[in-house]
Amino acid sequence: MGTSSIIDIIGSFMVAGVLLLMGLSLNASSNEVRAVYSGNYILQSNLTNVVEMLQTDFRKMGYCRTWYKISNPIHIAAANRIRFLGDLNNTGHIDSVTYSAGSTSELNGTPNPNDFYLYRRVDNGDSVRWNFGLTQFSFTYRDANDSLLSFPISDPRLVYYMTLAIAVSSQTPYKEQFLNDTSRYTVIWKQMRLVSKNLTNR
Repeated sequence: MGTSSIIDIIGSFMVAGVLLLMGLSLNASSNEVRAVYSGNYILQSNLTNVVEMLQTDFRKMGYCRTWYKISNPIHIAAANRIRFLGDLNNTGHIDSVTYSAGSTSELNGTPNPNDFYLYRRVDNGDSVRWNFGLTQFSFTYRDANDSLLSFPISDPRLVYYMTLAIAVSSQTPYKEQFLNDTSRYTVIWKQMRLVSKNLTNR
């Protein structure tokens, strides 16, 4: 076997190795892209679900089929908890609705150290909790003069407008970078002037 044949064989092995490495790299990149897009779809779906649920209930804040039954719609106005009255089913019955953020310690089973449950309770029923991957659920409140109210708000009757900020993060991202780069796995929704048309009807 001549020297040129050996060189050709070695060259062939080198080219094959380079092509193999390129193929593996492309396959890994393709898998990551698919995983990221799938994760983003789940994030957007979770955010849509929680926002639609909140908006459906908040539209009923202060509303009652028998309009004069509700004079003070909001009973609790806290940073991550709210309780309000509304006629959810348009029956004339006043419902008490409570939304609150849970503790991050309740979701130790997910790799995300910052996610928590969202709780919803109607009247004296049991609280229902959802795991949407929430990492932020926070309110700020303003009075009739559009001045920011400080916590704790002892008199919720002062509330005329609210700002609600929600962040949803992936619970199991393709690469666990919660502490280094959360932006890749987080979507944020913010309602700057959240108010039911019945809230100011006092």
